[in-house]
Amino acid sequence: MTQPVAAQAAPVLDVRNLAVTYYTDSGRARALDDVSFTLNAGEKLGMVGESGSGKSTLALAMMRMIKPPGRIEGGAVIVGGEDLMALDAEGMRQARLSRIAYIPQGAMNSLNPVMRIGAQMIDAVKSHLPGESRAAIEARCRRALQSVDLDAGVFRMYAHELSGGMKQRVCIAIGILLDPHVIIADEPTSALDVVTQRQVMETIDNVQKAINAAVILIGHDMGLMAQFVDKVAVMYAGRLVEVSAVREMFTDPRHPYSQALIDSLPSLDNKGVFRGIPGLAPSLLRLPGGCAFHPRCGRAMEICSTLRPEERILPGGRGVTCHLYDGEV
Repeated sequence: MTQPVAAQAAPVLDVRNLAVTYYTDSGRARALDDVSFTLNAGEKLGMVGESGSGKSTLALAMMRMIKPPGRIEGGAVIVGGEDLMALDAEGMRQARLSRIAYIPQGAMNSLNPVMRIGAQMIDAVKSHLPGESRAAIEARCRRALQSVDLDAGVFRMYAHELSGGMKQRVCIAIGILLDPHVIIADEPTSALDVVTQRQVMETIDNVQKAINAAVILIGHDMGLMAQFVDKVAVMYAGRLVEVSAVREMFTDPRHPYSQALIDSLPSLDNKGVFRGIPGLAPSLLRLPGGCAFHPRCGRAMEICSTLRPEERILPGGRGVTCHLYDGEV
């Protein structure tokens, strides 16, 4: 999907028509359906949507970490002018951490429990910089820990000796070891208390500014998105349905699904029963015809059930995939 903010320089990240299908015993599930967007250096994009909308699949596909029965069916992920999808296995291994980094969900489970934190960090750097001395690598790792506000003593610790927030910051430190162009953070604040959530988000914000990386923040917490990202992308059933500047998304969402997400947020001004989204997210094995959201949409028209909508660029540059805007350019 085209981004709403025009850029003077070429985008550092250009995702084009990325598609992923899972081949299961029950049938084919199209988890990503021709997803396209761009991101500039220094920008933060929040990726939101219900569980199963394709957010984490998008992250794994960009890293070329989709495992069977999943398969990347097509598309390009261009980082710094190089298409990651065209690299051989060794080239992609080198691109991870150095060009694009992934901070996974559940830091509690992503660190090796039997290796010290420092040893894990050193291994990551050595695989990319085999000619660098151990002293230089260790200094690089310690600087990364310092940049996420962790004490030098963490270098010698094991994962079980750290709190959840500290583990998450270790994962961030590993992600920035080689100053990547793009950082993908997949629900980095899940299972953390609200104070620690803010600390982790501020850490991501600080390191992103330090290395001028583009950041994709995947999550469900719309409040955190409102505070920390520049733009918001809304996913539904494997497609991007709206991309907008964050302020516009929260004050004037255009896609009915985006509006429903905003309306479901708790508010101090409107106390009472929460406004949920009617119905359930569709099964990717049996998507409805036309727009996948039309069975749940209060503004659905006859065309919505028969013809799949294409992206429309509205005045101001925001992209919306909805028949309500077919006449607007």
